[in-house]
Amino acid sequence: METTEGGGAERGSDGGKKITGRTRQVLVDTLGLLLAVLITSAQVDDGAAAPALLAPVSPHDCPRLETICGATNYNNHALDAWLAENRPGWRLEVKSRPPGSPGFTPVRNRWVGERTKAWPGRSRRNSKDSERTPASAAAMIYLSHLHLMLRKLAPSVQREFHYEAAA
Repeated sequence: METTEGGGAERGSDGGKKITGRTRQVLVDTLGLLLAVLITSAQVDDGAAAPALLAPVSPHDCPRLETICGATNYNNHALDAWLAENRPGWRLEVKSRPPGSPGFTPVRNRWVGERTKAWPGRSRRNSKDSERTPASAAAMIYLSHLHLMLRKLAPSVQREFHYEAAA
């Protein structure tokens, strides 16, 4: 995700994605509910950032978590070693797109994470990263997901609120 000029010092460039800014790493459950967020410079490899993303989530917090699905950029020996040492009950399952598939191809199980990463982009504040620190950028992601969950829990209440406010 590109950052604005005031986006802070933790910016970098990712030549593969051709962006300058920060990347959002998210850990979600099978429903797409947010478990953890990590904002890093775009030049940081996803597999190298994964231990920092997974560290705050303990097996005690998520007792049914066994398999972590990720894209091919999470295929990292250092990540495998970290999982074996710190989270022995967890395993990484790398999901890649079928060989020979042209253009965009949704991959089962990985699509949940991609969809969840796209949801905050609907919030004006998250559509472009203008936060000065990665911590405040992560907080805004948490807030937008909280707003999304509240809208899904009580959609009629939100509609009534907006209609009353407009009247």
